[in-house]
Amino acid sequence: MAAVPTVGDPGAAGPECRDPNAGAIMIERTVTIVNSKGLHTRPAATLVKTAARFQSDLTIRKDNLEINGKSIIGVMTLAAEQGSTLTLQFDGPDEAEACQAMEDLFRRGFDEE
Repeated sequence: MAAVPTVGDPGAAGPECRDPNAGAIMIERTVTIVNSKGLHTRPAATLVKTAARFQSDLTIRKDNLEINGKSIIGVMTLAAEQGSTLTLQFDGPDEAEACQAMEDLFRRGFDEE
């Protein structure tokens, strides 16, 4: 299995959010928090609002914690600081579009800097 690319370098072009394996059930990406204040209230709300635009489910994992990416309380419990690595898992009819939107959001540092 190929390595999962890490998103986080604001200047880097991210991998396309297309499933490289035909017939795969979901998309999974690893992202890094790049903004200096981490995933505090405002970016957490932005993440949840972005996720809510899509039909696909978003699951976020950090260490041993797995949460629903459409839940503000869940996202806040991650306590993700700058440099934290999160795994995003998309499952649904528009998972490629949801993945791209989330990768863009993380790459831009939630437009904070």
